[in-house]
Amino acid sequence: MDRLKVGILFGGRSEEHPVSVKSAQEVARNLDLEKYEPFYIGITKSGAWKLCDGPGADWEHGSCRPAVLSPDSSLHGLVVQEEGRYEVIRLDVVLPLLHGTLGEDGAIQGLLELSGIPYIGCDIQSSALCMDKSLAYIVAGSAGIATPNFWTVTANENIDPDRLTYPVFVKPARSGSSFGVTKVSRKEELPSAVETARQYDSKVLIEEAVVGSEIGCAILGNGMDLIAGEVDQIVLSHGFFRIHQEDKPEIGSDNSAVIVPADIPAESRLLVQETAKAVYRALGCGGLSRVDLFLKDDGQVVLNEVNTLPGMTSYSRYPRMMAAAGLSLAEVIDRTVSLALAGNRR
Repeated sequence: MDRLKVGILFGGRSEEHPVSVKSAQEVARNLDLEKYEPFYIGITKSGAWKLCDGPGADWEHGSCRPAVLSPDSSLHGLVVQEEGRYEVIRLDVVLPLLHGTLGEDGAIQGLLELSGIPYIGCDIQSSALCMDKSLAYIVAGSAGIATPNFWTVTANENIDPDRLTYPVFVKPARSGSSFGVTKVSRKEELPSAVETARQYDSKVLIEEAVVGSEIGCAILGNGMDLIAGEVDQIVLSHGFFRIHQEDKPEIGSDNSAVIVPADIPAESRLLVQETAKAVYRALGCGGLSRVDLFLKDDGQVVLNEVNTLPGMTSYSRYPRMMAAAGLSLAEVIDRTVSLALAGNRR
């Protein structure tokens, strides 16, 4: 049987470029080469696309050729330049391992829609919606899901510090991981925190701090046919959780640990999983996503955010939650590829 030609996009122009490379490395280690023929397309920090041998740490300096994903659906794949000639490689499916801006916000999904190539993960609309945390809160709230109290501040706006109840978190409305996030305990700290967030996005989100445990749930599937991974829990010694900003994340964080399964009652675990599924459906997600939530002391579950292309590194939360539920990363890849090829995203 012919192997499926899989385009694996990694790198990218966002702050999460290094994480994307590590995700691609872990996928490469777990890809079944009897089923798939991988084509690794690395995107440099400056935005250059290169077809390379693999996602190694020094991939940009290896044997690479300029390549672009064609928006021409009749080509259905890559246009690769070599010695003044162009070669077309038809792809069966694309795995876009791009995190953050231009990876999770609908941009790459739009190009893939134009190309006509099936792809793993959420579509344009759900990607854009989940990337904008304020819009995600509005839609989830309308579906009856609890969200933090929040305010948005656009590029030319200011907010009266006296109208807020502290502490609050100030963050870019449309950015990945914890880049640009500040916990503000006093109103005098607010202007500086807003300016920090504006380094990453002109739209700033301010939300009241939710007192409770930080909980996550990995979701896989479409529509009503969803699999929930084991629930995880973030335990902090101080400060707040700053994903992907540690010096050596492979060996852990200096202020947090992620426990799988979460140390919560069985009924809370089930409620978290069902709430995560409800969030996933309300926001139109498909393929896979990681839903981050808060579990309050009174048992209420509150939405934090949704990651539509969660990290797949050796230390990432999504594959660890799925592994704890009995699905290896290789099986996750197989299932998401099948979902992409089936064509029904919701």
